[in-house]
Amino acid sequence: MAISNSSNQGIPEIVFFDLETNVPSKAGQRFWILEFGAMAVCPRKLVEIENYCTLIRPGDLSAVPLRSGRCGGITREAVANAPTFEEVANMIFDILDGKIWAGHNIRRFDCVRLKEAFAEIGRPAPVPVGTIDSLGVLTEKFGRRAGNMKMATLAAYFGLGQQKHRSLDDVRMNLEVLKHCATVLFLESSLPDRMNHQWQNSYSITTRSKSVEKLPCREETSRKSPPTSLGYRRAVPYARGSLVKTDNIMEKQMTQSVKNMLCKAQNRPLNSILKHSHSLL
Repeated sequence: MAISNSSNQGIPEIVFFDLETNVPSKAGQRFWILEFGAMAVCPRKLVEIENYCTLIRPGDLSAVPLRSGRCGGITREAVANAPTFEEVANMIFDILDGKIWAGHNIRRFDCVRLKEAFAEIGRPAPVPVGTIDSLGVLTEKFGRRAGNMKMATLAAYFGLGQQKHRSLDDVRMNLEVLKHCATVLFLESSLPDRMNHQWQNSYSITTRSKSVEKLPCREETSRKSPPTSLGYRRAVPYARGSLVKTDNIMEKQMTQSVKNMLCKAQNRPLNSILKHSHSLL
């Protein structure tokens, strides 16, 4: 189905699109667009309205492998009888021009390939009214917990299945990934002290127990993090029982030292007393 040129009450449609290309294996080889897929999305409801997808025969068929290294990938046979880019350029232009473009890593890859393809046939490329590159958006807002931010990694993170590396399937997966990320971020912004703190500190350091007043040495560690020793807690080579005995001995020694200091300092000036007390501490 072709994507229409209609708009929703003056709001430009959001068009998710994706290009599948060959992978150059030698120096000097170029990229050829092998498939174009696009999906118009209602900007108010974020639901699919229309879609369009076509295989494209490259100018050099030898650039396409006989067998794809990906399951369900594009082969030379699949594009041998497909239309050329010039034959579908009008449709692609109408779909994208004046719309909000959305996609994963489209700024650095898909947009560049499109401009190259339109320049090659001597036509001006479509121009967006805005661009949403989910790679940049999610790297900034969500990246610390989602690995390398590739679409396959994000899909696995949310349990959305395996990326198929086919244009229309990938744009649909892209939209679902964004919806999932947006939902999580919305919930975290609604309960920042609960949810946001929870994932940011999933690898948190050791924290004190609520019963710290009764048991000063007791600590709790997050289930997801290994025990972490802090500066105020030092490992000791003796058992808890021996620690209590040692504390009692040290207390008696300290008391006797204070008594001795006071006796020696009875007839001495204040400066001398302060000097002795400083050395004792």
